[in-house]
Amino acid sequence: MRTAFVENLLEVARSRDDIILLTADLGYSVLERFREALPRQFVNVGVAEQNMIGIAAGLADLGKTVFAYSIANFPTMRCLEQIRNDVCYHGYSVRVVSVGGGFCYSTQGYTHHGVEDIGVMRTLPGMIVLAPGDPVETACATRALCNVSGPAYLRLGKAGEPRVHHESIDFRIGRAIEIGGGDDVALVSTGGMLVHALETAKALNDEGIGTRVLSMHTVKPIDEDAIRRTLASMRVVITIEEHNVGSGLGAAVAQVVAAYDGPRARFRMFGIPDSPYRRVGGHQYMREIMGDLRRLAKTTLKVDG
Repeated sequence: MRTAFVENLLEVARSRDDIILLTADLGYSVLERFREALPRQFVNVGVAEQNMIGIAAGLADLGKTVFAYSIANFPTMRCLEQIRNDVCYHGYSVRVVSVGGGFCYSTQGYTHHGVEDIGVMRTLPGMIVLAPGDPVETACATRALCNVSGPAYLRLGKAGEPRVHHESIDFRIGRAIEIGGGDDVALVSTGGMLVHALETAKALNDEGIGTRVLSMHTVKPIDEDAIRRTLASMRVVITIEEHNVGSGLGAAVAQVVAAYDGPRARFRMFGIPDSPYRRVGGHQYMREIMGDLRRLAKTTLKVDG
């Protein structure tokens, strides 16, 4: 995802000198190609994330479209006040880019886990929140953010997320991408959990449980129409995210579910439990905290039946 982000941003920026990339002394082996190609459009502000957001706001005030890049939760949690006051209050075109969302920096411990970022960012006024599911969606999201105004948050993985889409996609901010058919279970995924959702869907389909996947690459504005259609046509709907279930995709979809008056599927949320954890280990080991998605789907479907 990081490579897709940098390559596409660089391609657009070559013909647009208003695009600026900032980093807080991170991104080595990834951002050099941008710095070497467009040194006047790249600034390393040092280990000073809060200053980075202030600089980004100042550049945006001059008409620039600014991408501020850092790792996991640092550009969001550490900089929340600056994002809220300096960026959102003025509606500036600053894109906060977080690499390593979820447990990607698993062995670094809780300080490096980005597990509340989507929830925090989606509460801010006017903030677009994107969490693409693979490199193809990342490329589309990056290009889209070069052409919209106002603040935005782009959450990237760092776990070697594979390419899921092998054909061109109709990527639009605020519109989910539907993959597959089936009318039993819908798995609504955001971010790097897309491949896990598709693997689970295949396993369920092989068992005769008709399953489809929705890639909800935009958490804000959420695709309410897609959610309502899915609620009306499926037996079970499950949101999937490598994020705290109390505030991220699941919470955003739950708001739509709560306001929906028609016949609807059973709704469940799959993600990181909203409770303290002190585990440290590999990425897959940390994901075990979330439980067994296939079992959740089958259990909920059985209850429904």
